[in-house]
Amino acid sequence: MTRCMSRWTTAAVVWVAFTSTAGAETLAATVEQWGLLGSWAVDCAVRPDRDKGALLTYEIQKDGRVMYRRNFGEAKDENEVVSATVNAEGLLNVMVYFPSLHQTREFGLLLAKDGSLRAIYNRSERGAYTIRDGKYVATGAPTPAQQRCD
Repeated sequence: MTRCMSRWTTAAVVWVAFTSTAGAETLAATVEQWGLLGSWAVDCAVRPDRDKGALLTYEIQKDGRVMYRRNFGEAKDENEVVSATVNAEGLLNVMVYFPSLHQTREFGLLLAKDGSLRAIYNRSERGAYTIRDGKYVATGAPTPAQQRCD
């Protein structure tokens, strides 16, 4: 009985270690396979500016974490992507923790056939939307397509 339990315990420890590592690899693999990595902007030729458009960059760090960097010209920040899943329609659902905002936001991104990227939704952890159904809630204007800059 002890010998059997010992094998089970060892197997369980190996499984737990594997699934924790696999979970981190899955996040990085998901964003990489989906095509999110790199820098994106509405117009890559325009310098980053809060009013004219930010440069948004997604990258995998050496430690395996996926980071989301926003460059608004005069202001920049770095935020960790905490999860990413792809739904049946190909929408990438991303959750990012923003330390400066003390909140996690969830957004959905869609890659068009031409390679452009569009935000379909963006909401706070409380469910307040700034983008819904591909349109800004405040104005009703559609979100612009972003192009890969690198």
